[in-house]
Amino acid sequence: MAAGGLPHPLIYFNELNHALGLNVPIHVWYTWAVMAILFTLSLAVRGKLAMVPAGLQNFFEVVIGGLEDFVVANIGEKGRTVFPIMAVIFIFILGMNLTGLVPGCDAPTANVNTNAAMAVCVFLYYNYIGLKTHGAGYIHHFMGPVKALSPLMLVLETVSHLARPLSLTLRLFGNIRGEEIVLILLFTLAPVVGTLPMYFLFILAKVIQAFIFFMLTMIYLKGSLEHAH
Repeated sequence: MAAGGLPHPLIYFNELNHALGLNVPIHVWYTWAVMAILFTLSLAVRGKLAMVPAGLQNFFEVVIGGLEDFVVANIGEKGRTVFPIMAVIFIFILGMNLTGLVPGCDAPTANVNTNAAMAVCVFLYYNYIGLKTHGAGYIHHFMGPVKALSPLMLVLETVSHLARPLSLTLRLFGNIRGEEIVLILLFTLAPVVGTLPMYFLFILAKVIQAFIFFMLTMIYLKGSLEHAH
């Protein structure tokens, strides 16, 4: 049973799996739930757009506008072309992170498979942008500035780029899973006094983790958009 005597969400997901004849992992159900919530919010905002923003529109304009200004300040005007994907990554990861703070729920990002999928998408996307921008010349990003060391740099840079999805995956997984474990321990030892004050700290930590993933994605995209030196 979840907090407050309500059935644990896992019960509903298990019933759905049984009714539909599926075997969908719990973290995938939570991911779909977050997607449904974000789609609903976006449609609600879209249906009530106004010249003078208020409510949800004002909130999203502040968040997205601030992120876009940050990207343009670091990448330049080219950053606007890749910003939509980056904004989706940040909001999606933040939504999944915050799911872990709902009593009885788990954050999808506390599962390594969720993070690995997003990390691979980032890896494929920034390399696609590099190839689209520079064509065959994108290979120079892997060869370094000294021609004599190009064969060695090609190997090192390839390994470095291949390690990026692993780094993105484990960083997000380790931090979110660690926070989930600490929260469970606090709730077990001190259900109210020890948990509620920590919620504010964990909210901040989950926002920071989403922003770190966003910022690293921006750095990778910046490198793929720039000319090789």
